[in-house]
Amino acid sequence: MKIALDAVGGDFAPKEVVTGGVRAHRELGVEVVFVGPKAEVDRALTAGGAGKWAVIEDAPDTIAMDEHPAQAVRVKKESSIVRGIQMVEDGRVNAFVSAGNSGAVMAAALFGLRRIRGVDRPAIGSPIPTAGGGNAFLLDVGANADARPEHLLQYAVMGMIYAERLMNIANPRVALLSNGEESGKGNQLVQAAEPLLKAQAGVNFVGNVEGKDVFQGKADVIVADGFAGNILIKTAEGVAEFLFRTMRDAARGDPIATLGGLLLRPKLRSIRRRADWREFGGALLLGVNGVAVIAHGRSDGRAIFNAVRVARDAVQRDVVGTIASAIHERPAVTAPIEGQSRVT
Repeated sequence: MKIALDAVGGDFAPKEVVTGGVRAHRELGVEVVFVGPKAEVDRALTAGGAGKWAVIEDAPDTIAMDEHPAQAVRVKKESSIVRGIQMVEDGRVNAFVSAGNSGAVMAAALFGLRRIRGVDRPAIGSPIPTAGGGNAFLLDVGANADARPEHLLQYAVMGMIYAERLMNIANPRVALLSNGEESGKGNQLVQAAEPLLKAQAGVNFVGNVEGKDVFQGKADVIVADGFAGNILIKTAEGVAEFLFRTMRDAARGDPIATLGGLLLRPKLRSIRRRADWREFGGALLLGVNGVAVIAHGRSDGRAIFNAVRVARDAVQRDVVGTIASAIHERPAVTAPIEGQSRVT
């Protein structure tokens, strides 16, 4: 398996990207192709101790994090993001991973890989930890700030397939993110999407779920527009970091607390790994004809390694092909909502 890795994407590129890519090659058995300016990437590979196996795909341009995604993709044809997506499109690699400009990755994927037939809007999905040691799958976490009710239905179908194929959850429960669990709560989007999900055959819809209950394991797939989903996941990341930092600071200078911390360290490390976004690696861009994984801009070597793992697993389990089949075969909703087009 070959996976193209954006060597200059992210806050700590290329050093940390190379670290994660080299580890992925050694531990996951995948061939990693590092995409970026050849001289810069070559220096990083040499410093990182990569062997002669390392392959560089020269891409002299770089798309910065603050550039307009669509414009940058159109102008910078030789950028690492555009070149990496092209390699997937051409069949030279099986997947592409980037911690760079997420909007540019999505734009390049839409232009190059195109949407799966029947998918109006791709979504970015990410696992999140839940009580009891399991995980749920949240989408959309940032691909589309605005969405229509039928988009949320498509997100639900794609999320169920991800949960079944990559998380091994049989008949995953689907919920809508809302400001109340009662039917009829939520904004206009949530209220219009709820009856679509209820009526859709094959979707195990369990109703609305509030933000406070997302992490209680009340659903296996949580559906939201990209605005709400992105705020939820970034708030969760911030709260987790705040709590662990507060506990560490509280133990400093207190011998008894320090001793207690030493005794609890193995358990605390286990909890921290469960809540650490780096362990989840990257988020899969669902709904395009190819595997593209978007990693956090702050990704270090461990996060990059896990992002490559996500890409490998998605290829091995044919997530793209399964989504395409499910969307194509999905029966129509029997009763369209007034003012909304029928979903097919």
